[in-house]
Amino acid sequence: MQNSSVSPLTLALASHLGRHWIWILLRGLLAVVFGILAFRHPVAAGLSLALLWGAWALAEGVVLLITAWQARGSGRSVWPLVAMGILGVAAGVLTLLVPAATATALLAMIAAWSMATGVLTIITAIRIRKEIEGEWLLGLSGLLSVLFGVVVLVNPAAGGVTIVWLIAAWAVIIGILLIFFAVRVRGLARQIGDAK
Repeated sequence: MQNSSVSPLTLALASHLGRHWIWILLRGLLAVVFGILAFRHPVAAGLSLALLWGAWALAEGVVLLITAWQARGSGRSVWPLVAMGILGVAAGVLTLLVPAATATALLAMIAAWSMATGVLTIITAIRIRKEIEGEWLLGLSGLLSVLFGVVVLVNPAAGGVTIVWLIAAWAVIIGILLIFFAVRVRGLARQIGDAK
């Protein structure tokens, strides 16, 4: 904790995040697994990538909605989590229903989703900056998502393998940052438990 004189609401939020750190960890692990699979099979950039990305976005959206549902009584607004979850589910379902969409349309959708969830992740990091040490990891993951979306929009004609590797690297980096953040939140919960 950054301050020894924290409010009961701050303690409640930190304790809640600590109890549910596993969902943050799961989100990070999903991103890393997606990234590794994309690195291993870059030639399958077309339909396979669309289906793989759609499944990942859907799974991440469901995880975020579960997290928001569990955090609803924490005294904090959960709208950023709900919005990110809805975006993930919508992007995943749309991709799985229409996997033959053109590469440019898929890349534009990936870029838009990445930028929107990145902005919402940055907002979340700013909102919890006084409650949790290491919130910069969450903010950095949001910033990288926004930058990734901008790069994809600016250069959609790049080769398929390059785009696959860019998507894979982005997913692995975001996943690792979220895993580290989950570990920090878990440690914070233990500190709170020891202090009681």
